Amino acid sequence: MDAEERREESVALVVIVVLAVLALASLLVALGYYCYIRSKVSQRRKAFKNEAREEGDHEEAAVAGGGEVEVVVAAGKGGGGVQLFAYKQLHAATGGFGKGNVVGHGSFGSVYRGALPDGRKVAVKLMDSGGKQGEEEFKMEVELLTRLRSAYLLGLIGYCSEGGHRLLVYEYMASGSLQEHLYPTGGGSYGGVSKLDWETRMKIALEAAKGLEYLHEEVNPPVIHRDFKSSNILLDKNFRAKVSDFGLAKFGSEKAGGHVSTRVLGTQGYVAPEYALTGHLTTKSDVYSYGVVLLELLTGRIPVDMNRPPGEGVLVSWALPRLTDREKVAQIMDPAMEGQYSLKEAVQVAAIAAMCVQPEADYRPLMADVVQSLVPLVKHKSTAKIGGGSSLHAPKSPATPVYKNSRDITNDGAPELHNSHDHGSVRTGIKSEL
Repeated sequence: MDAEERREESVALVVIVVLAVLALASLLVALGYYCYIRSKVSQRRKAFKNEAREEGDHEEAAVAGGGEVEVVVAAGKGGGGVQLFAYKQLHAATGGFGKGNVVGHGSFGSVYRGALPDGRKVAVKLMDSGGKQGEEEFKMEVELLTRLRSAYLLGLIGYCSEGGHRLLVYEYMASGSLQEHLYPTGGGSYGGVSKLDWETRMKIALEAAKGLEYLHEEVNPPVIHRDFKSSNILLDKNFRAKVSDFGLAKFGSEKAGGHVSTRVLGTQGYVAPEYALTGHLTTKSDVYSYGVVLLELLTGRIPVDMNRPPGEGVLVSWALPRLTDREKVAQIMDPAMEGQYSLKEAVQVAAIAAMCVQPEADYRPLMADVVQSLVPLVKHKSTAKIGGGSSLHAPKSPATPVYKNSRDITNDGAPELHNSHDHGSVRTGIKSEL
């Protein structure tokens, strides 16, 4: 019995030792694998950082002196030509920032008319002491406008970051903002009569759309303006339009259909509903804001005007149901343009606006599609004008056409129409033929 018990004890001991050895070996293998994975991840991170440095070809633009902002600038596509100014240069150029030279107010400062020693007229934005938000706007404008170059974006000539002073120097736009010309006395619904004719409004609409198209389609990652509105569309002496004020701009997601999450900023009446509710920002948020501006051009109404009768205070809510009816489109048009456009053109532009301000972001078109739709309308000289009542009574189509998604814009510039029994279509129909 003793021999048998000793044998069993020996076997148990051997088993315990074997199990312990196996456990230790497994632990060592797991530890080795962990170290291997960690090393690989570390190497990939270093490689990614090196690639980002090489691709961006970044150079740091910093001015010597205390308390100045370091701005990282891409020296790649269109990066050169931005000048660094001393504060006293800009003080002299604007006549000491005199009140008589004030031409506007941005989100974080006043804008002054000025002249450089070489005779060039400039607009100088003097940033308020706006704390962290103002500093972020300054850095974003310098970084973006140094990188980006487009005929449809306001050009940055230079900047000043000296001590506590933050100034931006832009090309001068002699005709001011679109907002000033749509509402001459600044009174919105009850202000003066706009002198902007139909043809000029459509050219402005196209050029502003090209500005957003550049930001969304030709920059990687795309740039979302986030504060697109009529006061941020500036006009030169020939009424050529450029998009301005990039202080709230944000880089978008590189993934198709992706979004970036951020706190909600913008201007009441222009902010897309999904962005206002969730903070999810996409290029389609800009498309919505563009649609609001297009409605301003069509109707001559400001986006939010609570002095209007009940139900008419919010432009999008009031206009959207009317944009899908041929006869109602004629009724919402700005009276200042009477007799200047054909009903067909007005309905086509109204259809584009309706698509842009769809509550569902997925149904809104891309800005490239909007541009493609507007080009033939701007080039086309209309002959049939709205004037008498007869042109408003065209025969109605037997089927109500409706729009599908953002790709349903045809090469000839008009929105492609689908029968009302098509599946998956958006509920925005034009109730008579175009």
